[in-house]
Amino acid sequence: MLDFSRVVVWTENNLLRDIASAFFTNSGLEAKPVLSKEEAFTFAGKKGGSLVVLGLKPSGNDLPSLVSELKALDLKNRVIVFGKNTGVETAVRCIKNGADDFLVMPETKTDIEQICSLIIKQSLVREKKTEETVLQEDEDSSQIIAADKRMKKLIELADKIAPTKAPVLLAGESGTGKEVLAKFIHRQSKRTGPFIGVNCAALPETLLESSLFGHEKGAFTGAVSRKPGKFELADKGTLLLDEITEMPVYLQAKLLRVLQEDEIDRLGGTGAVKVDVRVIAATNRNPVESVKNGEFRNDLYHRINTIPLSIPPLRERPDDIKELCRFFIDKYNKIDNKNVKGLTDQAFKKLLTLVFHGNVRELENIIRRGMLICTSDLIDASDIVTAEEFSENEAQEIKTETAGADFSPKPLKEVEKEIIFKTLEETEGNRTHAAELLGISVRTLRNKLNSYKENMELP
Repeated sequence: MLDFSRVVVWTENNLLRDIASAFFTNSGLEAKPVLSKEEAFTFAGKKGGSLVVLGLKPSGNDLPSLVSELKALDLKNRVIVFGKNTGVETAVRCIKNGADDFLVMPETKTDIEQICSLIIKQSLVREKKTEETVLQEDEDSSQIIAADKRMKKLIELADKIAPTKAPVLLAGESGTGKEVLAKFIHRQSKRTGPFIGVNCAALPETLLESSLFGHEKGAFTGAVSRKPGKFELADKGTLLLDEITEMPVYLQAKLLRVLQEDEIDRLGGTGAVKVDVRVIAATNRNPVESVKNGEFRNDLYHRINTIPLSIPPLRERPDDIKELCRFFIDKYNKIDNKNVKGLTDQAFKKLLTLVFHGNVRELENIIRRGMLICTSDLIDASDIVTAEEFSENEAQEIKTETAGADFSPKPLKEVEKEIIFKTLEETEGNRTHAAELLGISVRTLRNKLNSYKENMELP
């Protein structure tokens, strides 16, 4: 199964348009050659996701902006850009704006068919990996590992309130397991709809409103068809609003109305749409402080705070560490094809001395790292290495290798950028966790990343 349901070939190059359309059609796909933006957006905006083959001349066309708009129509859309004498800057901007690939314009029928064949093969691989990942995540998220008395009481309370529709506010440091607990509540609630999660800090403000409440055709540039938002998609189910204190104040008013009236207003809509959604909010900040600072509405806070559940940090529940280690070792033995049997006593004692600023997520990374570097079937104390220690060891090795070589200091901004991208790599792109480790807010991190994009500093 492919990760797109149709192909839109939008190009001024007649050879590419004809050959690509014919190839995808002969492969059993719905392929639509188009010559205008209106046609392209009509087909790319349909449900199920599209592959868009984009091959337009830069003159008179802002290719990076078109890529952004096509991706905004549907997050499942894949965009392959073909360019000729386009320039490196445009190519870089296209990739940053979400293009899946930027290729040189093919000049022969054979080249076009080979590229189309490769696109299909890559999509089959992507789909297989996606399905495996979803299955693994579902399997992992179905378990709550808890030996600590406070956590057991918390889970008992969560189980008790699960069958109700009362809003829940999950508070806890980044990595404590708020999403896992939210999924547990949904599962125990027996609600028939899906569980859908939205990270309010991960989406730009311009996309968050449309993502949550949906939009009508013509609501804004690129809105070529009606699109339901997360509230509609989560009907009869549960919607997790992660990092809710990062939500813009003007959207908080709309959220309050949803909670009070059980209805949403699509962008550009003229009437309300009824929804039946159980809302679970989560934050790693102190919501009371956010209210005092004017960043979070007081009335909304009291509305979502019907059932407050506070998850203690991992350093306050050492009894959970051993059980979590067993779980992660079993998990990564399967994923990484390892045969690690456990930890030595010295390794476990070292774990108990760690602060775990990243909580369960940090412990998971440490265990996986230890499994990858250990030389026996047991993780030893020397294999328990934090991300900071691992980076310091790398830096020391580089320093030793380059001893005596000329040293050219880098500008402070360049060093800062390297640290930020290194931290994002370590946290596998999780901005909330990265911001926590860097000691800055998610908003500050997002602003810095946006400034790198504006200055064409592609990592």
